[in-house]
Amino acid sequence: MENRGDEVQSRSAASEWVRGGGRLEWIDVARGIGIIAVVAGHVWTRGPLRDAVYSFHMPLFFLLSGFLSRPQPPARFAIRQLVSQMRPYAAFLILLIIADSIIEPSKGNSPIFDQWPQDLLPVLLGGSWLRGPFTIFWFVPCLMASRIIFNAVSARWPDPLDHRWALAIVPAFIGAYIVGDVTRASVLGSLTVPMALVLLWVGAAWQRVPWRRWMWLPLTALSLAGLSAVLPTLNMKAADYGLPLLSIASAVASTLLLFRLSVRIAPVAGWLAAIGRASLVIMYLHVAVIHYLSPYFSKPWLLIHALLLPSALYYFLRANGWGRRIFL
Repeated sequence: MENRGDEVQSRSAASEWVRGGGRLEWIDVARGIGIIAVVAGHVWTRGPLRDAVYSFHMPLFFLLSGFLSRPQPPARFAIRQLVSQMRPYAAFLILLIIADSIIEPSKGNSPIFDQWPQDLLPVLLGGSWLRGPFTIFWFVPCLMASRIIFNAVSARWPDPLDHRWALAIVPAFIGAYIVGDVTRASVLGSLTVPMALVLLWVGAAWQRVPWRRWMWLPLTALSLAGLSAVLPTLNMKAADYGLPLLSIASAVASTLLLFRLSVRIAPVAGWLAAIGRASLVIMYLHVAVIHYLSPYFSKPWLLIHALLLPSALYYFLRANGWGRRIFL
């Protein structure tokens, strides 16, 4: 869910990692796989499938964002991020608040936010104060803040393999576990920022690492340990990172293998790329679709609706100037 302009700037470096990468269709394919995993994890809220997707699904987006990153002037980058990310964040949040205030009373229920102006504070705080159809809204401000901080450091140390990065990444990694033990309160997803910074750095560093055949064995072993729930799973929103180091390492391993898979299947996976291009709208709206339709559909149908309805809205918005300006 990277800005298209940033993606174009990253085209050269990413293509070096994937020989003959060309159009980078695989990036949209990877996004498609990631967002399907996110939706599946909110449809099946317990059991082996839920544990498998929670072992990697949110780290995938942070790693991909880091992989595509290139150092940019910090002030200009921060302003562009605030404008381009918080505008659709606010637009989708207001849209869902209005929808909830219509849908829930029609079913004889009270809307989630029904005490105004008191409810304005939790709406503005976001993050852990948002629940139900709004629960995923922690992700975008967390990613935005993490990218602004990461880019500011990258502007000073443009090589992610520079040993000075340890001065930022080691404290962030340790701090991620400490703050997760101390509190679950997360203003605009800020609780997850320390680990998000680590994952952004891993993605950026991996862009510089040539693939070697020997990597398949340790990455596959780590990945399977997470997917099979041998290692405790993750809940990034709550800053729960499972078994220290190993659970997050498993998430990284699964994601890197999915990147390789995405490269291989990109020529024949146009439908996955189409879903990937709509991933931001799906991210914002899929929980609401599941929330409102769960009494009426089985879980497989919920998955399909939660992917296709937001995807259709994305392509509708993309085709309209006002839709692009406000929501995309």
